[in-house]
Parts: sequence; structure tokens; C-alpha cells
Amino acid sequence: MAFVYMLRCSDGSFYTGWTTHVQRRVLMHQAGKGARYTRARLPVELCYVEEVPDRSTALRRENAIKQMSHTKKEQLVQLSLSDGQSVL
Repeated sequence: MAFVYMLRCSDGSFYTGWTTHVQRRVLMHQAGKGARYTRARLPVELCYVEEVPDRSTALRRENAIKQMSHTKKEQLVQLSLSDGQSVL
């Protein structure tokens, strides 16, 4: 099992990644030990999580989300919230 996640950065941009342990990964980002992109845009907030069956699927979904416009990413976040999905 793996997870694709999005963080909302302090400048309003989104960071998309994948992990097998969401809470640990978010804590790493918040501590400045995550990706270089998020280190420069702290604090970050977890705003989207999607469970996928495996690493390969996670990488494909991560790439698909990264190709989306900012507006589409915002819509994805809002849709997940309106569906009542938990962000952990």
C-alpha cells in the first residue's frame, strides 16, 4: 500500500509526493527535512491524500497530479473535502 499526497505551501503552491507513511513524511516536510521545494516554502499543510495499491501506481498518480494546473489541483482538494475524505 502507498499514498499520494499534496501539501499546500505557505506561498499557496502545491507540492505532490508519494510515501508509504503519510504522517511521518509530512512531519519530515514540516521539519525542513523534506523536499527542497517545501523547505523554501514552510510551513506546509497536508491537504490531500489518496491511497493506491503499490509504489508503481503511486508514481504514476503523482506524475498525473503534477501535470495538472493549479486550478485543477485546487478542484481535486475541494472535491475530496466535499466527499468527506479525511486528510488524516
